[in-house]
Amino acid sequence: MKKVSNKPLQLRVKCWIEIDGVKFFGPGRVELLQGILDHGSITKAARGMKMSYKKAWAMIDEMNSMAKNPYVITSKGGSHGGGAEVTEAGKKAVASFNKFNNKLIALMKAETDLLEI
Repeated sequence: MKKVSNKPLQLRVKCWIEIDGVKFFGPGRVELLQGILDHGSITKAARGMKMSYKKAWAMIDEMNSMAKNPYVITSKGGSHGGGAEVTEAGKKAVASFNKFNNKLIALMKAETDLLEI
């Protein structure tokens, strides 16, 4: 790792996808979908991210309305409680984004040594 003024140089990037200038998909939404995959619940996924349920639901609603196919489907409560499920389209979006992001990080790490700062 290069040093500037005896301090390590860290290069950081954040990647997200926009549609018509509106944020559609990125690390926060990937984390939310992963939380739903892990817990089967929007509430638990949001809590794990220290995010309100309302914000989490808004993110899901935006993704579902902008994607070709919904990324999350929900079931109403009842005696067994409700839940949420990430669809195959959502799982593919997460996997695809993670694959791309990992390539971007690897490229960034490889290129950091070429910086002349």
